[in-house]
Formats: sequence, structure tokens, C-alpha cells
Amino acid sequence: MSQANSHTPLSGPVPASTALLTDHYELTMVDAALQDGTADRECVFELFARKLPNDRRYGVVAGVGRALEQLAHFRFDDAELEFLRAQRVVSDATLDWLANYRFSGSIRGYREGEVYFPQSPLLEVRSGFAEGVVLETLLLSIYNYDSAVASAAARMVGAADGRPLAEMGSRRTGERSAVAAARAAYIAGFAATSNLEAGRSYGVPTMGTAAHSWTLLHDSERAAFAAQIAALGTDTTLLIDTYDVASAVRTAIEVAGPELGGVRLDSGDLPVLVREVREQLDDMGATGTKITVTNDLDEFAIAALAASPVDSYGVGTSVVTGSGAVASGMVYKLVARRDDAGEWVPVAKASPGKRSIGGMKYAVRRRDERGVATGELISVGGLPVGDADDRPLFVDLVTDGEIATEYTGAKGVQAAREHCAAVLRELPRTARRLGNGDPAINTYFVHPDGTMERA
Repeated sequence: MSQANSHTPLSGPVPASTALLTDHYELTMVDAALQDGTADRECVFELFARKLPNDRRYGVVAGVGRALEQLAHFRFDDAELEFLRAQRVVSDATLDWLANYRFSGSIRGYREGEVYFPQSPLLEVRSGFAEGVVLETLLLSIYNYDSAVASAAARMVGAADGRPLAEMGSRRTGERSAVAAARAAYIAGFAATSNLEAGRSYGVPTMGTAAHSWTLLHDSERAAFAAQIAALGTDTTLLIDTYDVASAVRTAIEVAGPELGGVRLDSGDLPVLVREVREQLDDMGATGTKITVTNDLDEFAIAALAASPVDSYGVGTSVVTGSGAVASGMVYKLVARRDDAGEWVPVAKASPGKRSIGGMKYAVRRRDERGVATGELISVGGLPVGDADDRPLFVDLVTDGEIATEYTGAKGVQAAREHCAAVLRELPRTARRLGNGDPAINTYFVHPDGTMERA
């Protein structure tokens, strides 16, 4: 890594209204509920994943802070209302309701950076039906993408085994997704990003030096290296695979001296090249010059370089696309509602292959006497479960419409990063296996009658 800069803004970006970042049918349900009198019926919605993508061992929750920031701007202003009116999406009465929309319910869920497993109740939204259902698309779009990136990034961090990684995938995803991806990768343990907006908005350290176009701009590789060092100093990282690698290493050390900060390889047979470059650098006295590798890395390629003298990695496409799982498969389901008598009634979808468990939940991470996670217990009905060694997983994110701001902005990102590192250490060693397999720990539902059911 080189030319890294640290940023510490107090809050995330301030977007325009986020109210139309939703699906048409969410608003038609609100319209119908207002007409039949069920709009204010108190309900509980739950966001969860039925399984982990590609039979991975665990997932990492990301997007919590972003979701809260977007919720704060979920307002139907004049422009949004005029669009809905012109398109005849909902009735005039519903437009009036939307004009006054402010989420007044409560949300609790897993902290950002927490690990999760199949059926983990990551988010619980308690509100009137209309207030809660209209958030479905926004919440899922954030959680599904951010958690996919964080889950892949955590696997890469594990494979790197202490060597730093930089996120460099902005050109491989949407411009706003690039910011979300950099944020999520940093929470999962990446050291830096190339994306400046992620630095400004969320305090993610940024880094970068030069691309191949810089070398091609100059009449010679020597001239390009000399100009870069003149501008950035000898601590910079020189890209050495535009032409011949061995020749570039010689030129780099001749120009910068043995105190050159680093070199980067972006192509070729990396295990062989890295070893040859390390030997050449050492022979020239540049024993402190670091080697960074890039070139379409994923967690498997990083693991394959474990025995090579690599000092750091730059990862692009694979991290911003979730390394083959660009979405986490999360869903948002109504799991409980009040009946006409005011009593809570569990409700659940029973479709084949899409069964869910009704009722409010309470979740804890079961741990042994050494602090190693051994299971996840989910109480159905919302009553506390577990013992003194177990770690409760829910935190309050929104209380009666008031957002817990400690989970947002740069401070929220840093807290999530620290929490993620701690909970990853809590997992059993089998969680680090990269091959497909069962979740690292099992999840169990504890029903009101005391019976347990494996998820």
C-alpha cells in the first residue's frame, strides 16, 4: 500500500429523497391498505437470509449504517409526489398520506460487522403495516449488496492472513455501488480503498499511485519512474509490468535507490514473478521494498499466494461483485401482526422451499468457556433465551422513529470494523475454509413450548 490518506468526517453523505428507491408494488399495497383500514395495523417485518451464498461458512452483515442514513431521507417531497401523481401510481388520498410520511416505528437488529448464518433475524421492523412495508425494497437493496461485498471481503482477509488488502473495484460496478463496496470491504478488514468518495463520506483510508497509462505517456520507463518519484517521493509504489519486469526492477532501483517504497505487479504468473522480483530486489539491496500484487485476485488466488513473498494485495472485480455472489439472497417478510383483539399473531410464508418462521425473535450467539462460538439460538416469540456465556445479537437501531446515530457515518464504520474483527475471531477454525460446506455453526429455533428446531 502507498500514498494512503486518512479521513474522519463526522457523518455520511446527505442524499436527496430516497423515497422512490423502491418498487411500484410497495406503494400500491400502501394504497390498498389505506383503503381497507389495515394500514395502521401493528406489524413486525423481518429481514433474513434462508441460506448463505455458494454454501459458504458464514456471512458478514453490512449496510446497517447506510440503511439508517437512507431512512433519514425517506421523504416524499414535491418532486416525488408529482411523479406519482402524473403516473397515477396511487390515489390522491394516499399521496396525502405519503406527503406526511415519517417512519415512527422501531427497528432492532444485528450490529454492522456481525457474522450471520441461515435464518439469522438480521433486522426486525416494528410499525404500522404501511410504514414498514414501504421500506422493503430500500432495506433489501442495501443489505443484499453490502453484505455480499463484506462477506467476500472477509474471506479474502482470512486468506491474506495478516497481509493488508486494498479495494480497487470502483470501475467494475455502479458509481454509488463503488462507494458502498469500499465501505463494506473496509468494515470486513480491508486496509484502504482507491475510491475517494468513500474516504470523504465514511473515513475509509484512500490510496493510489499510477496506472500503466502513466508509463506509456513517457518516452521511457525510466522517465516515468523518475517523474513519479519526483512528484510523490521514494516511498511511492512503481508499477513494473508495463514492459519487461526484470528490466523495470533494475530501472526502479537505479532511479529511486534501495529505499524505494514498493513495486506492483498486475499481470503474469504471480507466484513465479513475485519470487523472482523479491530475489532481484534483495540482490540490489532493496530489502525493504514491498511487493504488491493485483490482477483479478479473489480469495482463492490470494490463498494460493500464501507461501509467496507478497506484502499486500489489491482486489477489484471480485470484491465489488461479492466474489461470485453479488447479492446475499436476503428477504423481508411479515412475521407477526396484531389481530382485531390487539393480540400478537405469528404469520409465516409456507411456500415450498421458501418457508419462514413466524413470530418475533430474540437471538444470541452461544459460546463455550473459551469464547468460541458454538451455535446461534433464536427464540421464537421474542422472549430472551440463552445463559450468561451467550452474547445477545440485537441492538436498537431506531426507537419510536429516532435513529441511533452512533451506527452512522465514519464513526459507525469504524465501530463496525472493530466489531467485525472481534466476532470473526470468535468463530471456530473451520469458518476459514474456503471450500463449499456447512455453516461454521448451527442455528436453532427455540419455540415457546421449549422445543428446539435446527434451521
